[in-house]
Amino acid sequence: MASSGVKGDKYRFFLNDEDEKNTTWKFGTPPTYETVNKLFEEGKIKIWPVGSLEEKVQNLVKAWETEIMHKKEIKDFKTIDTKTYTFSLNGRKALNMQEIGKLGGAYNPHLQTSLPKELRVYDPEEETSISSHTAFTTTFPRGFALEVFQVYSGPPVIAFKFRHWGYMEGPFKGHAPTGDLIEFYGMCIFEVNEEMKVVKVEFFYDRGELLGALLKGAKMDGSVEEATSSCPVLRSTG
Repeated sequence: MASSGVKGDKYRFFLNDEDEKNTTWKFGTPPTYETVNKLFEEGKIKIWPVGSLEEKVQNLVKAWETEIMHKKEIKDFKTIDTKTYTFSLNGRKALNMQEIGKLGGAYNPHLQTSLPKELRVYDPEEETSISSHTAFTTTFPRGFALEVFQVYSGPPVIAFKFRHWGYMEGPFKGHAPTGDLIEFYGMCIFEVNEEMKVVKVEFFYDRGELLGALLKGAKMDGSVEEATSSCPVLRSTG
């Protein structure tokens, strides 16, 4: 996969002035989006006009996701007011940047659960930044695309419906890949300040809709999954 980084990415123009060399990346190098952008272009449902509110919101959300997923140091964030920023899922307690960091991975805050530990196929309290990233990039080797599906209000309180999708072409937690399209929808509210920096995020969706779909594949031998997840091509997928 060609490496072009996030600077100049047409779907993340909020990061066009990114100083990639002086940014500390969680996985050592800037993420690349050539593969997932292709998936997005082939599978998106809505086409937003250039310069429209919807296009700007989609770019902000994708740039925000890039930083949450891949940046290690708070000082490097451009889309977020890190001093006031909070994140909440399904009405749970809002978490600040330090609390989010303690959860150990970009996926973990999004997969919080009150289920008993014995019923958790994915336990965000046990997963690290590396293990969570590996789990999902292995499962979705072409990426897990995010689409802003509908925008209901503009800044400073941006309310929108989103769609997340990808193809399960790798194993997940001991379950064989099915090749199926995995997708789910949800609602989100971004609150931004006068500089268009995000100060508050609220997500609403059913985590079971995603995880349930990933468990449809047959149980597989652990050594097979380990070999697949250690593939350097899959590990480098952004």
